[in-house]
Amino acid sequence: MNLDDRRFLRAVGDRVRQLRTARGLTQAELAERCGLHRTFVGSVERGERNLSILNLRAIARGLRAGPADLLAVSDG
Repeated sequence: MNLDDRRFLRAVGDRVRQLRTARGLTQAELAERCGLHRTFVGSVERGERNLSILNLRAIARGLRAGPADLLAVSDG
């Protein structure tokens, strides 16, 4: 994974965290809504995970947002 990929994953993670906190959810609460593990959500927010499309959709649903809302990050 190159530096641009890592930056993009961190930006997506930052966006997930931003939407989660705006909705007043903890990582554990979001994980429960998504059917994912709390540590997985934390690793996504830190940009450590390369999300599958299905996990991206699950997180978006848990946040009551669209997948595009999670990808609405600056690419540069």
